[in-house]
Amino acid sequence: MALALRKQPLPRGWRAWGRIVLIGLFQSAGVMGCAYYSMNWISSGESAIITFTNPLIVIVLSALLYKLRYRLSQWIGVIVGFVGILFTFGWHMSFTPGTWIGFGGAISFAVSTLLIKRWGGGYDTFVLTAYQMLAGGVALLLLSLWTEQPHFTVTTVSIISLLYLTLICSILQFSLWFYLLQHSDSAQTSSYLFLAPFFGVLSSWVLLGEEVQWFVGAGGVLIGVGIYLVNRRSAKKKQDVSPTVTSL
Repeated sequence: MALALRKQPLPRGWRAWGRIVLIGLFQSAGVMGCAYYSMNWISSGESAIITFTNPLIVIVLSALLYKLRYRLSQWIGVIVGFVGILFTFGWHMSFTPGTWIGFGGAISFAVSTLLIKRWGGGYDTFVLTAYQMLAGGVALLLLSLWTEQPHFTVTTVSIISLLYLTLICSILQFSLWFYLLQHSDSAQTSSYLFLAPFFGVLSSWVLLGEEVQWFVGAGGVLIGVGIYLVNRRSAKKKQDVSPTVTSL
């Protein structure tokens, strides 16, 4: 409906639509499906830890597939950020089928990140957001018909939750995510995902009154250091972009 009101032209050709569908299968279906299904075996915290190894996988895949070169400080920053996530959740990890399913979601997340970076510039951000969500949603719906019995209990809380997940956690979040990937480096943008589990723990403290241990703060500091190292420009780049001062 929003796209119809904006009168945004649709992609043309099977290749353009095929790319959107492929992004949707990795981004919406792969990431969300694996993350939620993995929680049949592991906790939500463990699932978040595994899913948000995405920045490390993005750098590895970028180096292998696209021959991109990253500074040592960026590699260290990603590792430090991941360790910060482990601190945030108190090193609670186990190895079950859910662990590998969650890791599959992390790989799917990294692949979709690189695909969006490569193809996303050819699409309007809202068009890409809407139709990749539609493709991923259809895939998950078909999968749910095969693996479970879908049902929805209509209550005030469920309606508010559905609207929040749809408008904020899906439409707004994906639109901002795709926009950032289209206009910045994928590794640097992905590094901010380390903040998601940290803010998840803080939200549980604020909204649910859950106790927050000291290691959450330690994890937050490590995450901040990791993001700084990944996004910090080298001295050479700073010199290249600095204005040249000539004497009069």
